[in-house]
Amino acid sequence: MSIPATIRAGDLDIGHISNLARLSLTTQEAAQYAKELASILAYVAQLKEVDVSGVEPTAHALPIFNVLADDVPQSGLPVELALKNAPAQRDNMIAVPKVVE
Repeated sequence: MSIPATIRAGDLDIGHISNLARLSLTTQEAAQYAKELASILAYVAQLKEVDVSGVEPTAHALPIFNVLADDVPQSGLPVELALKNAPAQRDNMIAVPKVVE
């Protein structure tokens, strides 16, 4: 079903956008999305009016710190404990069925 070209949100044609996104919208859905998109575009226009000339560009609003623990070497598991729950083992390794012939 094609959407009438009269359903628009600002300068955007909802029918064209839904076609590009491969969405099949009813006329009612297109009208609802047009209202929602127009609201979003109005909010973005409102944000453009804010004076940010004295604001330094940032990637994050708050400083980010590495919260990981220090990497301290430790001894590993003994072979017997590591293989304890293995369904099959051979030569201190876990044996698995052959998957490539």
